[in-house]
Amino acid sequence: MRFRTRLMLVLLTVVIVSQLATGLAFLRATQNDVIAKGSQRLEVGANVLAQLLDARGEQLANNVAILADDFGFKSAVSTQDTETLYSVLANHGDRAKADIVLLSGLDGHILASSHHAQNSPMPFPQLFERARQEGEAVSVVIAEGQPYEFALLPVRAPNLIGWVGMGFLINEAVTEEINTLTGLDISVVNFLDNREITYLASTHDKQLAQQLMNGRGSELSEGEYTLHSQMTPDAEYLSYASQLYSDAANHTYALLQLSRNELLGAYRSLQWQLLGIIALILLFTVLIAMWSARSMSKPLMELAQAAQRIGRGERFTELPNGTEHSETGLLASTLLAMQEGIAQREATLHHQSRHDLLTDLANRVSAQEDISLLIKRGEPFTLMRLAINNFRDINDTFGYALGDHMLVTLAKRLQHLDADSTAYRLDGDELLLLVKQSRTDFAWRTRLFTTLHQPIDLDKSPITPSLSAGETNYPDHGDGPQLLLRRADIALDMARRHRQPHQRYLEGQDEHHLRQLTLIRDLQDAVSNGELWMAYQPKVDTRSGHVNQCEALMRWRHPSLGFVPPDEFIGLAERSGSIRMLSQWMLSNVCAQLHAWQQRGYHLSVAVNLSASDVMDRQLPTYLSSLLERYRLTPARLSIEVTESAVMQDVDAAMATLTELNKLGLRIAIDDYGTGYSSLAQIKRLPVNELKIDKSFVLAIDSQKDDLTIVSSTIDMGHSLGLRLVAEGVENRASAELLSKLGCDYLQGYWIAKPMPADELPAWLDNFTSLSLPHPMSSILKTLQRKP
Repeated sequence: MRFRTRLMLVLLTVVIVSQLATGLAFLRATQNDVIAKGSQRLEVGANVLAQLLDARGEQLANNVAILADDFGFKSAVSTQDTETLYSVLANHGDRAKADIVLLSGLDGHILASSHHAQNSPMPFPQLFERARQEGEAVSVVIAEGQPYEFALLPVRAPNLIGWVGMGFLINEAVTEEINTLTGLDISVVNFLDNREITYLASTHDKQLAQQLMNGRGSELSEGEYTLHSQMTPDAEYLSYASQLYSDAANHTYALLQLSRNELLGAYRSLQWQLLGIIALILLFTVLIAMWSARSMSKPLMELAQAAQRIGRGERFTELPNGTEHSETGLLASTLLAMQEGIAQREATLHHQSRHDLLTDLANRVSAQEDISLLIKRGEPFTLMRLAINNFRDINDTFGYALGDHMLVTLAKRLQHLDADSTAYRLDGDELLLLVKQSRTDFAWRTRLFTTLHQPIDLDKSPITPSLSAGETNYPDHGDGPQLLLRRADIALDMARRHRQPHQRYLEGQDEHHLRQLTLIRDLQDAVSNGELWMAYQPKVDTRSGHVNQCEALMRWRHPSLGFVPPDEFIGLAERSGSIRMLSQWMLSNVCAQLHAWQQRGYHLSVAVNLSASDVMDRQLPTYLSSLLERYRLTPARLSIEVTESAVMQDVDAAMATLTELNKLGLRIAIDDYGTGYSSLAQIKRLPVNELKIDKSFVLAIDSQKDDLTIVSSTIDMGHSLGLRLVAEGVENRASAELLSKLGCDYLQGYWIAKPMPADELPAWLDNFTSLSLPHPMSSILKTLQRKP
């Protein structure tokens, strides 16, 4: 819809709505005023009715008083002359024009009545009770379904000897009199408890009162107004209900009604005049709206077309603006300013969408675009993916603000490296350098790392950053941005894992990476699929020559990749967060196996290996305690082996967990001792029972004197600390005898037995012959330790 049309419609709508609202408000006010005046007339009519009934009641009470004072009547009451009583009541009732007369005894039973049987109870108990309390009573009553104005007075001679009463029927003569006095229609209706409506008297059509009151029953309240509109459109009535009588069975109302057409007749001409005025105003408004819309829409349409062209990217130096200080001129100036603002914001957003907010380096999107462009041109280049080593520790130690400062500093150094390279920030601590060379040489890399490894002042503490780099070359290592970046990431991962500053991508590393991803994925289902199993390798006690201990070793037979070495999948489990699941399965499986062996009479002790994550798990002692209780095992049946590197990651956390395990009664052993970074002071702090000498020192102990010296010193040191020593990697008898002479407590290796499934171990134990090994001899030890 065009602007001109919309503007005209808006103006017309405003005028129409305002005129209609004004007219409706005027008509509503008029109607309310008429209804209010009608209500006042109804209230006046109700008052007239009340006054008329009061006047008739007073007149009736006077007539009853005359009868009550009549001597002959008193004599007849005293002698209870029934015929005389009926005659007197009839004569006086006729003279008073009463429609009903009665005489009752002191007990309320009828002595004589024009409408009730002799000796029947008083038909108006409420009125009778009121008369007894107040001395007399005048009120409306219901007799045989008809309303009467009734007066009840005492008969005294001189004492009270009875009650006499008279009443006149409230009929159409009464309603006609009210209609004559007020001009209002009046109906008298009675509601019974069964919801039946009895029509009693009316000055107009009985059907009106019946339709108006139908369904209201005794819910109608005195003084309630009702606008009846269920009849023909010209026969609406405003009604007022005045209650005449109410008891448990009857509810009698006088319904006064006033025709709405009669009330509103004087205002019909005013309505037509108002409609004519509104029509003239609308016609005038249409003409004004058409002229205004035409004069206002032309410059606005021109500006709208200009705004559309600005949206398509066109630029304007000036716009049609009419008067310089007019609204359209202001709009034109605003559009020109908006044009400049849009251009600036587009440039800013384009820059932000392709640059890192912290370092202002180009981001991954820009890197992919630049790589794609170079590939399209066929130009050789090198991607050097860089990562800051131990960046998380730097953030934890110095704070994120100083970590960000390090990133910004390194970004600036990369930006000023040389003209043939472009730096990017990929995410986190990873940066990318695109070098327009087919590959980098040692001299270039030396210059790169020399530049990057310059100390950075972090909170007045100079920190020398350490970075690792993964390199890929185009076209040697791929023909797409995603492939080159992924292979650069693989090379970077290899460099960080082997603690090298640089690693170029090698063919086959992709397959290794995919194999790792496959193992990490399938490791989640290895337990439920029954692919994991435990092997057990015996340990020999050098003093007795018997086997009473084993080491539990986890094995994985992958359905498609076959046997997966523990060194491979355990590390992947730690990196992917699956190690806790594997450890819990291993501990549960080992405890169940110990219980099974115990039932068969094999009382063995089994050592299980825990990872660094297990040692940091404060819930591990609780879990192990529940397993021991479930399988009814003593703590001596289970021992724990942890590596030096696992303990050294967080000595305090590890010591807390190991202390809890030691309190349970479990033995703790340090595995692969001598290959980590632990010190004697740290070992002394831990609740350790055993040291396990790494097999790299044991394999050639019978031929390498340096290894012999290390093992001998370790055994002496361990014994001096009260620890037992276990040597793994025993491959021949010569090594076993030499270790026994050195005082090693337990031996483990292929010479004794290879790791075997749980179901094969009992048979092996049954066939095993105790080893006879020499006891420790200090003189032999000193001879062996002496160097030429």
